[in-house]
Amino acid sequence: MTIRTHTLGFPRIGAARELTLALESHWRGEVSEAALEATAQQLRARHWALQRDAGLDYVTVGDFALYDQVANHIQLLGCEPARFNFAPEQSPLARYFTMARGEATHAEHADCGHANHSNAAGTAALEMSKWFDTNYHYLVPELSPQTQFSLACERLLAEVAEAQALGHQVKAALIGPLTFLWLGKEKTPGESSFDRLALLEQLLPVYGALLDRLKQQGVEWVQIDEPILGLDLPSAWRSAFESTYWQLNQVGVNILLATYFSPLEENLSLTCRLPVAGLHVDGIRAPHELISVTDWLPAHKVLSIGIVDGRNIWRTDLDAALAVLQPLAAKRNGQLWLAPSCSLLHVPFSLEAETALDGEIRTWLAFATEKLTEIAVLKDALEGHPDDSALAALATSRQAIARRRRASHKRGERGSAEYEAPMRAEIAHAVGRQEALGLDVLVHGEAERNDMVDYFGEQLDGFIFTRHGWVQSYGSRCVKPPVIYGDVQRPAAMTVAWTVHAQSLTSKPVKGMLTGPVTILQWSFVRDDQPRAATALQLALAIRDEVQDLETAGIGIIQIDEPAIREGLPLRRGQWDAWLDWATRAYRTAVIPPAQLRVDPDCGLKTRGWAETEAALKNMLAAARQMRAA
Repeated sequence: MTIRTHTLGFPRIGAARELTLALESHWRGEVSEAALEATAQQLRARHWALQRDAGLDYVTVGDFALYDQVANHIQLLGCEPARFNFAPEQSPLARYFTMARGEATHAEHADCGHANHSNAAGTAALEMSKWFDTNYHYLVPELSPQTQFSLACERLLAEVAEAQALGHQVKAALIGPLTFLWLGKEKTPGESSFDRLALLEQLLPVYGALLDRLKQQGVEWVQIDEPILGLDLPSAWRSAFESTYWQLNQVGVNILLATYFSPLEENLSLTCRLPVAGLHVDGIRAPHELISVTDWLPAHKVLSIGIVDGRNIWRTDLDAALAVLQPLAAKRNGQLWLAPSCSLLHVPFSLEAETALDGEIRTWLAFATEKLTEIAVLKDALEGHPDDSALAALATSRQAIARRRRASHKRGERGSAEYEAPMRAEIAHAVGRQEALGLDVLVHGEAERNDMVDYFGEQLDGFIFTRHGWVQSYGSRCVKPPVIYGDVQRPAAMTVAWTVHAQSLTSKPVKGMLTGPVTILQWSFVRDDQPRAATALQLALAIRDEVQDLETAGIGIIQIDEPAIREGLPLRRGQWDAWLDWATRAYRTAVIPPAQLRVDPDCGLKTRGWAETEAALKNMLAAARQMRAA
């Protein structure tokens, strides 16, 4: 049996957010381009060493970016928008950050995020958009009939040389040409009709030249990411795949076509037939397709299975993973590659620094570094000769999974007079300013809140918070999502005292301000041992309790923010109805007054009053707990 291991990508920010700090120092003018590049090189070397030391067969090169991987490809493919009017003397790095952050002639240009400056003296940054259904944001390529492509691969080839000089076996990673065009935005003068797919013909020779350069540099495998194969594609885009990869395959380098985030569905047989050397599929998001892919993919092609979740932070059940992999390996005559489901960009760097976490809960988790080890352990076990460390890892996994199924935890309380006094002063200031402006409905200013999700999670049972669990959102912007590990309940009121205090300072109405259950869910790492719909309903009941307490306290207007309902929609339209059913059910449960609550019988809760609805929801959650126990 021959098993190979790799990762599709790794967090670029560093264990202690070194990249973030270096970027912001550079933007403030405190460190030079050379110093920033030196930090980036050190981080890449450390991250490749982690992959090697974990036992992976290949290190991934090309996933690192100083701001964003799509922005890297805009420069790599020589298609910087002409509207920036870059001067010949501007360095590639200066142009890169201008595209990312815009250009202005005043002090606000020195901020530490995505500036998007646009004024008479400046240039607006590229737009940002969500990277598929993740919480990462990419810079959107601007494409028009005038767009020209030319190869500018010096940075990528230099990174390949860095890894090779360190003795690593390199697998290069690229965003595929069709996904790159799909992610772009059509920018045409006068908004005339233009289809960005028309640019494919001139883009493919640039990709071909790039693959040839990588081949010349000794790279045997190139991972080309085409996650749009998991979308509902127009027929013209689907039809373009076969000719595209026939042309790229002529270069003679091994192409590992990578798909993730969504099932292939109607694109499954097309994908398996493409003229590439290997295929990576997401075994977490599409486990039901693994047997079909194994059967459809020709025997001479490599099958890479994403068996470790690249988007959540829970320890892999290694025994369950092996039960999935063993029959697939048998079908492939022992030839299999193992990897995380997608890039590990979407999870925190390492658990090593999380010394303050509850010791038991910490054993349930796996961040990026730990997930590399899980891949290596699965390889050893699958090949049938695990060493002592692999056997110990398997035993530890079994114990942690078993304890997690049994565990029940309670949170502590927080708050102090020293904290409350300045918060009350800030609330008074906010109310006074709004009254002076003549506003009719006021807010209390939320001075006590660190974040619209964290604030509520810190007061709900079932949440924990890491100290160093940072994940890149875009550029230097990182977030630290809360972790929902258990059943969510509200032990006490969360916002009532602050809102009532604000209302006592004015005769005008003050709104209660809450975050909705779906947004709290989407912006957290969510437990994977019960359906997300069940966790959403637990959150809804907690927010419902807060709404009732605000109403009882005399707060007549309550704003509940749900920005994540739209962004949580599945990538496949065929799955939208199921998502909207439980997501809107959770929102209705949270916001509709009990006496007025009515639930559509089609949603499975055949109830009329609040008491019946609450009982039905609790029965659903109890059933979920029984399912976990079984």
